[in-house]
Parts: sequence; structure tokens; C-alpha cells
Amino acid sequence: MVNPHPWNRLVALGDSFTEGVGDPEPESPGGLRGWADRVAEELSVDHPDFAYANLAVRGRLLQQIIEEQVEPALALNPDLVTISGGGNDLVFRASDPDRLAEKFDEAVDRLSATGATVVLFTGPDWGATPVFGLIRGKIAIFNEHLRAIAVRHDSIIVDLWALRQLRDHSMWDPDRLHFSPLGHHTIAAMVLDTLNVPHSLEPLEPKPLPKSSWRGARTEDLVWAREYLAPWILRRLRHRTYEDRAAKRPEPGPVFGSAMPEHTSSSGGS
Repeated sequence: MVNPHPWNRLVALGDSFTEGVGDPEPESPGGLRGWADRVAEELSVDHPDFAYANLAVRGRLLQQIIEEQVEPALALNPDLVTISGGGNDLVFRASDPDRLAEKFDEAVDRLSATGATVVLFTGPDWGATPVFGLIRGKIAIFNEHLRAIAVRHDSIIVDLWALRQLRDHSMWDPDRLHFSPLGHHTIAAMVLDTLNVPHSLEPLEPKPLPKSSWRGARTEDLVWAREYLAPWILRRLRHRTYEDRAAKRPEPGPVFGSAMPEHTSSSGGS
């Protein structure tokens, strides 16, 4: 297959979701893989000049993504851009989804004005998750704004809210904030399907639900709150964020460099 898609350069913007937190891979830059890397791997097949940069940094709020990543992304001259943000604002800052949408709209306007294809993401449905289910309404409102923004700017939207597979616990990291390798794999397949790009990612059967699942065990909810939620909130209150972190792939380059595993047509699994 020659030139299976029209894009030559992908730049990904965002926070931990796009950085790939929850999908560890020692041989990948930054020690993480994630859905964006998995998408880039597939886009590079039969496309030897394809280049990929990932500017996402965990913990970033939407305004930080806009201030720190949009201009550098534009300077890289991508023809395909993914941008995701606002989750940290909604979850940890109780932000107004209407105001967030105004900021997001401006960012998408700047990115789409270059002629690049811009890909957006709705937030997943956290309705069954303790604590985060309380902000389900705000996420739904923000998602509606994102759908409208996509229409205004002729962008593509990947609808994670509609992805029912993400309701399975095996799609999530134990911290319940990030996706597992299986979750990142599933999202990567949805991105490629939305872009109408042929790929080798096959649907994976969810792992068996443990006898004591995080959905039903109150004791595990308490452990999770103590080990994950409380430390995160304390870091925020003490202003101990990830300000000193840098993007894992700041410059566009081949998806598989000298330190990367050799690519085959069956790669992309978890």
C-alpha cells in the first residue's frame, strides 16, 4: 500500500492523556507509549517520510497547553494536529465549561487556520466512577461545546463519551485517572477509524473482571482515595505540579528511531 493517508507530519498537544501516562514502555521516549504513539506507528506504515512530535505534558491545564504548546506546534508545520485539554481544569479546578470552551475555540481556530487537519476529543463518561461521577454534567456540557467547535472549524472529533468499551475497568490505570495500555490501544484504534485510515489494530478482549473490582468494592474505593486522590489534591494545594517536565517528543521525527523497537505490520497491540 502506498500513501494510505494524506498526512506527513503529526503533532500532538495536551496533558497526561496525550503524553501516554498509564501506558509504560521503557523503550519509548519518556518511558511512555500511549494512544498518540500508537496512532503515529500506524500512520508511518508505507509512509517513510512520516514524522511525529508529541508536545503533551502531564498535569497541564488548558491555558498552559495553549500558552506552551500551540505556538511551538505551529512552528513545526504539521498537516495533522491532535489537541486535548480541559480535563484537569474540570476535575481539579471546578472550572466553568463554557469559559473553557471559549479558550479551546480560539486555540482550534489558530491551528485550523494553517490548513492542518485538527483532531479533537470529547471527554469519556466517568459516570460510574466514584467522585468523578459528580462532575459528569460539566463534562457533558464541555463535550457539546467541543462538538460545536469541531463543526465551526471543520475539525474531526473522536467521541470518547460514546466509546462504551471505556466503561470496562480493564481500560483504566489503577489510579482511575489515566487509561491502561488496553485503553490507549482502544482509543488509538478509534482515532484511526475516525480518520478513515486502514490499520492493524485489532479489538482486544477485556481482561476478566477481578472478584473484587474497583466498581463495587467500597474498601478499594477508600484505598484509592488515600493512595491516589488525596496525594494529587495535596500536590495541587501546595502548587507542586509538573512545571519542570518537558515534552517527550519535542521535535518531529521518525516514529521508530534508533532506540525504538523494529516496526512490523502487526505492531500496535498492548
